[in-house]
Amino acid sequence: MNIVLWIIAAVLAVAFLGAGLMKLTRPKEKLIESGLGWAESWSDGSVKLIGALEVLAAVGLVLPALLDIAPVLVPLAALGLLIIMIGAVVVHARRREYPQVLFNVVLLVLSAVLVWGRFGPYSFTS
Repeated sequence: MNIVLWIIAAVLAVAFLGAGLMKLTRPKEKLIESGLGWAESWSDGSVKLIGALEVLAAVGLVLPALLDIAPVLVPLAALGLLIIMIGAVVVHARRREYPQVLFNVVLLVLSAVLVWGRFGPYSFTS
């Protein structure tokens, strides 16, 4: 199970690092043009904040455990992503963007499994 949790953490880290960097580096207008229509309802600062949180969480999913420095940050980062994904599901559902809702639910479930595993029976302290 430890290997499965590492794989989940790596998949989430890659996904959120890419998504977060895109939100941080592209202008809001380019994000909207590329298919992130939800961004038109949010301020530029809010979109950048979401991107920064995604990048920080991506780093927090992997580095603390790899470096064995405060590995409790791994499930906390996953919990943060879970909260972000709850918000994403709500935003996309309100906009009737059901394919994105499904994708966000998958990321939410993966985050929840990581929270459960790393806070629970497969924590780094056991």
